[in-house]
Amino acid sequence: MPLDKTERELMVMPEPYRVAPWMSPVAIPEPEGEEEGAPLSHYFWVFRRHRWKILAFVTLSVLATAVVSTRITPIYESTATVDVDRQTPTGVVGQESTRSNGINDADQFLATQVKLIQSDSVLRPVAQKYQLLRHEGQLDEASGAAAAAGQAPIFLRKLKVNRPSNTYLLLISYRSPDPQLAADVANAVAQSYLEHTYYIRYRSSASLTSFMEKQLEELRAKMEQSSAALLQFERELNVINPEEKTNILSARLIQLNSEYTNAQADRVRKQAAYQSVRNGSLEAAQVSGQGEPLRRLTEKLNEAQERFSEIKAHYGAAHPEYRKAAAHLAEVQRLLEKTKENIIQRVGIEYEEAVNREAMIQKALQETKAEFDRLNARSFEYQALKREAEADKKLYEELVRKIKEAGINASFQNSAIRIADMARPALKPVFPNIKLNLALAFVFSTLLALGAAVVSDALDNTIRDPEHVARTLKTEVVGTLPVVKDWRSRLGPVAQNGTGTALVALSEGNDAVNGYAEAIRTLRNSILLSDFDRRLRSLLVTSASPGEGKSTIAAHLAATHASQHHRTLLIDGDLRRPSVHKRFGLSSTLGLSNVLLSEISWREALVKPEGLPELDVLPAGPPSRRAADLIGRGLLELLEEAAKEYDLVVLDAPPLLGFAEPLQMATAVDGVVVVTRAGETSRKAVGAVLATLGRLRANVIGLVLNQVHQELSDSYYYYSHYGKYYRPNAKG
Repeated sequence: MPLDKTERELMVMPEPYRVAPWMSPVAIPEPEGEEEGAPLSHYFWVFRRHRWKILAFVTLSVLATAVVSTRITPIYESTATVDVDRQTPTGVVGQESTRSNGINDADQFLATQVKLIQSDSVLRPVAQKYQLLRHEGQLDEASGAAAAAGQAPIFLRKLKVNRPSNTYLLLISYRSPDPQLAADVANAVAQSYLEHTYYIRYRSSASLTSFMEKQLEELRAKMEQSSAALLQFERELNVINPEEKTNILSARLIQLNSEYTNAQADRVRKQAAYQSVRNGSLEAAQVSGQGEPLRRLTEKLNEAQERFSEIKAHYGAAHPEYRKAAAHLAEVQRLLEKTKENIIQRVGIEYEEAVNREAMIQKALQETKAEFDRLNARSFEYQALKREAEADKKLYEELVRKIKEAGINASFQNSAIRIADMARPALKPVFPNIKLNLALAFVFSTLLALGAAVVSDALDNTIRDPEHVARTLKTEVVGTLPVVKDWRSRLGPVAQNGTGTALVALSEGNDAVNGYAEAIRTLRNSILLSDFDRRLRSLLVTSASPGEGKSTIAAHLAATHASQHHRTLLIDGDLRRPSVHKRFGLSSTLGLSNVLLSEISWREALVKPEGLPELDVLPAGPPSRRAADLIGRGLLELLEEAAKEYDLVVLDAPPLLGFAEPLQMATAVDGVVVVTRAGETSRKAVGAVLATLGRLRANVIGLVLNQVHQELSDSYYYYSHYGKYYRPNAKG
């Protein structure tokens, strides 16, 4: 590949001015992550690849589980059922006999009962009776010893208390190697729980009764004091019931008030009549209470006057009739005057009586009102004393009744909590469940093995699969070479049998050799036919690290190309660890290092292997540090001259990471092929190589995956068909 002036100057730049790869200011990018997840078929291939490991792990897990399960001491479990009736009254007398417990707090109540069953007060008698701490092995621990001594609460590890959902049942279960002991402990815990709840309620009632009895003495003294104060007040008032006395005075006061009003009206009326009569008014005298006699006398006076007028008209003054009529008229007038005087006197007397009566009623009204006010003022004090006395008496009687009810209810052990089903010795152990253990061991070991296979595949950071390389490194795999296991797992020297076949020196009919030869030819065509715009005249074969097989591949590529009657030159550019001459059984006394030191011409250092007339090999020559420093300018001139005489120049370069020579070689050739070892070379290392080559603008043709086999990826399934296809008796 022709280079411009700047690139040529860079190739001949002295070593101190060249920048090594590890000192490059350009960061080496990490391999890009997968754009999409692996297909499902890949996971099936992973499982198929590790099928024997998975099967062995699952088998060992199941067998180990079976052995362990059969050697474990069987554990039996017995369960006692306790029924909690929330509707049963807590007492037999009083309000507790008619009141039922609420059902809104059922969950909280049952959770409280579960904790109560697991309390020390319930478990300690049972643990001491059956020596459960010894059976459970807690006496060897400091906490178990403290619990046995009463210094710490007792907790039974094998006791289980639960509540089935939507029920009022409590299941008390205990596990033990002895089925009878398990049943006895479960029943004992249930009975201890019932006795403990009764003891708690009895102790609570006794404490309440004791408290109420103390309060009763104080309340009795207070009641007696308030009753004595009420009695003393009644004595001071000199009445039995001041309320009744107040009612009488109130009625009397109302009556006196009414009479006083009537007396005032009567007095006013009689006063008016008296004043009218005293003024001499005949009409006033007539309308008075004594007016009837005066009216009759007035009528007689009128009749006498009429008669006198008639007689006077007929008779004279000396006539007896005249004197008789005059005398009669005078008598009537005298009686009238006397009657008027009597009426005036009587009206005056009635008026005085009315005045006196009014004064008497007024005085009685004032006295009654004063007595009512006085009694009413003391009545408030009396009512207060009476209410206090009645309240003290009522509270005392209520407290006495409560004490009696509490004593009766405390002695009553109600059936709100009862044992519904006694625990019985179990016939079959609950642990270990061998069938369940084997099933779980099979399931979990299978899942664990599959997961380990997937994780190991996901954590595998090596180059394995062409599709994976294309997704992560954004480059192509130009060829894959199968592993050859029939000859000490390595490829030997190239055959020189005169047939022009570039194969390893193995016996004919070897399936692995046939497959490898076909893969080499495929790689040759893939490289040489990859660029249609120009023809590759020089090719660099390198790798990320030593031991990838680059020298073997370079030798076989050159030999295969020469077998097609193309002039081919193979240059061993690895001046540190040369190996190309060993592949062909050649001497390396003269070679590239001598050419770079200008000791000889490169044509003088060429060696021609036997059986490959179109192939020339330029060995590395003696190791020389100074020759490695001159590889830039000398190699460039050598390649330009060799490109005119050979169809293809194959250059075997040192590993690219850690060495400076491959960088100069990569810029001098037409194409670069990076060899990787499938399943061993790290993607990160290959990514660093590709990044370095990209920074140098080298023409990277692609990657070669070396030593691949079916176990690396499902993409290599076809390698198993190479041998069958090349057998003489194979069909097709």
